[in-house]
Amino acid sequence: MTKILVTGGAGFIGSATIAEVQKSGHDIYVIDDLSFGNRDFLTIPDTYFHQLDILNGHGLNEVIQKIDPDWIIHLAAIHFIPYCNQHPLKSSNINIQGTINVLNAAKSLKNLKKMFFAWTAAVYPICEDPIPETQQTNPLHIYGLSKLAGEHLMNEFHLQTSIHTIICKFFNAFGPNEVNLHLIPEIQRQVNSGLRTIELGNLEPKRDFIHTYDMARAIIMLLNKFDSGIDVFNLGSGQEYSVIDVVKEFENQLGEEITIKVDRSRVEKSRAKAFTG
Repeated sequence: MTKILVTGGAGFIGSATIAEVQKSGHDIYVIDDLSFGNRDFLTIPDTYFHQLDILNGHGLNEVIQKIDPDWIIHLAAIHFIPYCNQHPLKSSNINIQGTINVLNAAKSLKNLKKMFFAWTAAVYPICEDPIPETQQTNPLHIYGLSKLAGEHLMNEFHLQTSIHTIICKFFNAFGPNEVNLHLIPEIQRQVNSGLRTIELGNLEPKRDFIHTYDMARAIIMLLNKFDSGIDVFNLGSGQEYSVIDVVKEFENQLGEEITIKVDRSRVEKSRAKAFTG
């Protein structure tokens, strides 16, 4: 039985990943400060859950050493781009220094065999074509920059420890337990409130959406099969969808027409979040 530690496990992607891991009967431990996550998303005993900020290096080291996991899935980060842009120092500190703290604790573990780091496709420039792993990075905002720094930290970690390391760049996740109002939950919020004329921002971006359940299965598949060195993987559906495409899917489910009103105050925010998969 594999002992797995998930940082940020009470969050959007973390909760989906843990639900998938539980199907295999592994021991699952979670570290999450609940600033964005929710304890109710998880069905694990309290003894396996540690409410802890990854910036607390001493406390983090104590907990990780006590757990002594076989695998670490490092998901803890601030990833909502508008929040990162509004709080650049806080978000970069958590995403960079927090990752350093996790890696420092992991370096001295006796049983650690695999490290998984959640990266982001936001490190890429806006592209019209599907993005391969070889695409040159050019992040446009603080979130992408902070996660790009994380890749360098992971490479250094692997060089120092030889622990098998997976760097996985996520495209646009959607699914249950979303805690930030990205495009799909924002449309759902307005539609569920009874609106059939909804306000959105920039309608131009096309995104590669991947459901968190599919993402969770891919994470576990990579961990099960990857057993050599360090490598980078893009994780998306391989299909692009415009905002109009997404709204049409809501129309199909409702059997009703939805009118879009462009809210200019949202346009810049949506442009900041957009990238093509």
